[in-house]
Amino acid sequence: MKTISRMWLRTRLRAINLIEDCKGIAATEFAVIVPIMLVMFFGTVEFSSGVAVNRKVTIVARTVSDLTSQAPPATATQMFSTLNDTYLQNAFTASIAIMQPYPAVPTQATVSEVYVDSSRIATIQWSKAATIGAGATQAGLTTSSHNPGDVIVLPATLLVPKTYLIFSEVRYLYTPTVGYVMGQAGVTLSDRAYTRPRQVVCVVYNNAPVLTNSNTTCPTP
Repeated sequence: MKTISRMWLRTRLRAINLIEDCKGIAATEFAVIVPIMLVMFFGTVEFSSGVAVNRKVTIVARTVSDLTSQAPPATATQMFSTLNDTYLQNAFTASIAIMQPYPAVPTQATVSEVYVDSSRIATIQWSKAATIGAGATQAGLTTSSHNPGDVIVLPATLLVPKTYLIFSEVRYLYTPTVGYVMGQAGVTLSDRAYTRPRQVVCVVYNNAPVLTNSNTTCPTP
């Protein structure tokens, strides 16, 4: 009987000692918490970088539209300005500096001029696109997906009859460095910007829009 009591007492003491033994608790907690901490850390880094890149995409869209709309007329009396490929290339090239310190290689941009007729229907007058190649110091002009005459949807507040509008579109594939949370395939960021021609009524590119009144005014049918 005493033997049984002693065995039970020793077993009880061992159980108490096991419960009170805190050795290894910190290591166990660390092993449990580390994966959660890593997810939070890399998620914060990737999300913060994505927000920063998204802001730069917005600035690129606004810059391309703004530079195009600021094209000056040849004389003070002209109601139009004329663009060439060099001017547009320079406007698109500004995106390289804007995107720093992030790479500008995935940047795809388009700038177009739109005319809103008396029925408040917006149609493309001309459109040009550009991309940034790896290691390039200048943007490369490409064919736009918009064609002259295409009808596009604009915000209602911009549908002012018989007016011209410059609008730009920018797309950027943001690929996180780690890809632990967002995925290595990345996320496509995009934005649009709208501006009115600043110093003229319309901006002419590749003879569009076709000018009227002996090439002195923009058509506003």
